[in-house]
Order: sequence, then C-alpha cells, then structure tokens
Amino acid sequence: MVVAISQTGLGTGSVLLSNVTWETLEKLDVDLAQTGARLTYLDGCLEIMTPLSDAHEEPRNTLGQLLELYMRAKDIRFYGRGSTTIGMKELGARKEPDESYCLGTRKSVPDLAIEVTVTSGGIDTLEIYRRVGVQEVWFWEDGVISVYCLRPTGYELVSKSELLPELDLRSIEFYSRMADQYDAVNAFMRSLR
Repeated sequence: MVVAISQTGLGTGSVLLSNVTWETLEKLDVDLAQTGARLTYLDGCLEIMTPLSDAHEEPRNTLGQLLELYMRAKDIRFYGRGSTTIGMKELGARKEPDESYCLGTRKSVPDLAIEVTVTSGGIDTLEIYRRVGVQEVWFWEDGVISVYCLRPTGYELVSKSELLPELDLRSIEFYSRMADQYDAVNAFMRSLR
C-alpha cells in the first residue's frame, strides 16, 4: 500500500492510499465512522479527507440553501440526498457528494451532485460519477460554479444547467459569495419574487 499525505493551511488533511481492496475500504469506513472522515474510492485508490473545514462547509451549506430555495420558488419537486454515499464494489467506485438531489422523484442515484472544492484531491471525481450515472455535476470553487453534464462518452463542461435550464448560475454564484449566509439567502429570496 502506498501512502501520500497532504495538509493545507485550512486545517483539512488528506491521505491518498493505493492498492486498497474494497474490503479494506469497508473496514476503514466502519473504523472512521465517528471521525467525520470522507472516503473517496476509485479502482483501488482511496482518499481519506478529514476534517471538513469551515471554508468547505459554509459555502456547501449556503449553496444548498440557495438551490433549494430556487427549486421551491419554481415549484420543482426535489429530494435532497445530502452526502449519501453512492457507488458499489462492482463499479470500483464510491463517493460522498457534498450535496446531491433527485429531481421529480426519489431515485437510487441522484440526478445532481455538487462538490465544493477547497483543495484538489488525487482521485478523478467525474469518473466516479460517470460510473454511477449522475446526470449533472457542479463544482463550486472560489465562488464560481462549473457544470458538467453526462454524455455517452463522459462529462462535458457546459455553460448552464440542463436539469435546471432557467436557473441563472451567475446569480447563485453571487449570493454564494456573500459574507453572511442569512443575508445571502434572504437577498436571493427577494430576487426571486
């Protein structure tokens, strides 16, 4: 097993292990259950990230609140799945999205996954989502959202959400960057009226 450790100035550390079996992943998942560690797995590579910092959690929560407010205002039926683990041994892939949603009906695989990027990891997140079959993935980094839509050949970077085509992503970005979450969500709510 090969180990690479990185530590950022934000208090978030990550460990990247290679040649990890699925059985070892499952054991580590149980052993680390109470630590808040996040496990990402692809073809024998395992990234363990802990703890999630305020620099990650605050924008994740703000973005989720803004998106849910938008969907409620537009009467779009959705089911929040949060960071429910998706993937399976047969796919050789497993991930806990930062936020995820099923649109229209509940499904075993979310339609939309959201990743808040504070540090870059060593595992190809889009490859995990491709194998699982997530239709759309958003990456929020430094207040900018990049949207990837699943195609037969993989993900394509697009300029707007195909699941929520009326949504103004620049507006969501603007409100997600506001310093005060409460003020941001209320201002966005007023803008939707």
